[in-house]
Amino acid sequence: MLPNSLRLVITVTTLALSAGSLPDRVEALSSEIPNWLQKHVGTGDGQIAPIVLQRARELYREKLRQGKVRNPCYLAKDATRPSTSANGNPGRRFYVICEAQKSFRAVSSGYGNGRKLQRANFANGRQCAKNFSNAEGSKLTAGGAYITAETRTSFKGYFSRGGQTNPFYRTFLLFDGEGETSNARERAIGGHPAIFLKWQCRFKNPQSKHADDNGFVPYGRLVNYTGGRSNGCTTWSQTASQEILALVEGNPTTLYIYPESKDINAVAKAVKKGKSLTRAGVYWNAACLQAIGAPKFWPKSTLQPIINQWRDSLPKQPPLELPICK
Repeated sequence: MLPNSLRLVITVTTLALSAGSLPDRVEALSSEIPNWLQKHVGTGDGQIAPIVLQRARELYREKLRQGKVRNPCYLAKDATRPSTSANGNPGRRFYVICEAQKSFRAVSSGYGNGRKLQRANFANGRQCAKNFSNAEGSKLTAGGAYITAETRTSFKGYFSRGGQTNPFYRTFLLFDGEGETSNARERAIGGHPAIFLKWQCRFKNPQSKHADDNGFVPYGRLVNYTGGRSNGCTTWSQTASQEILALVEGNPTTLYIYPESKDINAVAKAVKKGKSLTRAGVYWNAACLQAIGAPKFWPKSTLQPIINQWRDSLPKQPPLELPICK
């Protein structure tokens, strides 16, 4: 039986061949939302909000016309949704939509955790995101238009499992943004599995290609934060990561992340005036809006000087040297 990632690659390849010519696919997407997809539209768990789907489809259609993407699937994310659903499972707020295959999948995803500095507190809680920004170093999510780019796989250290010590590698999918998200590469914004290696010590392993000049390699424990907060990137479970990375490897597609700054400011304005979001014609997840009060967008022009000043104030630290593993 083929592994999931391989089955997905084969499926996507078949879709690319069977979906027809590029103009045909653009024309097909120009119509109204198809009936099979409409049942997935809404604000319930596992559904996609109408405005998020509309903008994701418009972005995908635009990039198809421009010849920037040919992938039969596109991606979307709703960062206004909670990290945990009512049943206690990770909240599903990232979407993989393949209209040619009539396929819709909603999976969990992290949002940026932010920072709490003396001059500005733009930290986010674990359940709902309140703060958003496109400033470098903010560790916050920036909504808007992206196109997936190349992947980079890097060594993070060694860990133990089942009595064996193994190297841990993590693949990072780069995003290219436009407009407010055009500094995605500068910010090192992309997608990756929601897991990292927390270093604990180092041990002698001169045979490893990752050993330092003295023959040591880092060792630690794996920390899984599926559905939680990130440093501003989009994160997925390991299973979802494998499928998404297989889908876009060498075949870029669009990713639309909601909310943009205009949405955040409009919702904040409606809350301040005491207007219902429905009357104001704007959208935010109701549970999270109740939890955060009102969202806030921190523009790069405002937040970047604060972050830079904080960095300059940090005392010089000697290079980190891990203790020897016992």
